Amino acid sequence: MLKDITIGQFFPGNSPIHRMDSRIKLLLTVAFIVMLFLAGNIYSLCVGIAFTILSYVISEIPFKMILKSLKPILPIIIFTSILNLLFIRTGDVYWEWKIFKITEDGVDTAVFMSIRIICLIVGSSLLTYTTSPIDLTDGLEKLLSPLKKIKVPVHELAMMMTIALRFIPTLIEETDKIMQAQKARGADMETGSVFKRAKALVPILIPLFVSSFRRAEELAMAMECRCYHGGEGRTRMKQLKLHLVDLIAALIVAVFIAGVIAVNIIAG
Repeated sequence: MLKDITIGQFFPGNSPIHRMDSRIKLLLTVAFIVMLFLAGNIYSLCVGIAFTILSYVISEIPFKMILKSLKPILPIIIFTSILNLLFIRTGDVYWEWKIFKITEDGVDTAVFMSIRIICLIVGSSLLTYTTSPIDLTDGLEKLLSPLKKIKVPVHELAMMMTIALRFIPTLIEETDKIMQAQKARGADMETGSVFKRAKALVPILIPLFVSSFRRAEELAMAMECRCYHGGEGRTRMKQLKLHLVDLIAALIVAVFIAGVIAVNIIAG
């Protein structure tokens, strides 16, 4: 399960989405999230689904990456669906037993929310799949640069966010190695009560914390050896510039958002 978590991973490529400006990708990711929450019915949500599929086709990211990104959130999707099924009691009744009742509106809402969560995770994951950590840092810093006027350490904030995102796959890999090592020593982390399983996680958490602090110290030392002093006086080898592909992408997102609004009005 840990190996299926793809958050923070970057897959190099030469697709139009890979070549886009990181600032535009960040803004369009926010616009995509707004698009999903603007969808008021299943028909307008289908517009968001179509946009998600089109984005992955253009990005040339393998389809198996979509499945891997969905596995860790399956419990959240199932839990959300069960809550909607059991606690929404309006509409025609499909099934009833004592205090439990499944209705037409409950089923519709459960399906709608599940699809929205899937699109939200899959679509937003495309940002890290197609953007390198360096480009992501530069894009965040540029977008947050107006905050410098009120003495906000924009560069440091962008750097911390990017480093945290980048180290997610590393820590996941480290956790998996520690778990395999503990299992090889006879540790049982999959059977027993909840408290017993929680207690079995202690031999994993302690080495993980030690490893995390060691990696943080090594990273800090490496940055000091390279004379890193924050954003003051820092120059960039690659300057961020807008291109035609960025304008086309923004127009496409605008068209899809307009489509969601139009379908909401028509479907009423």
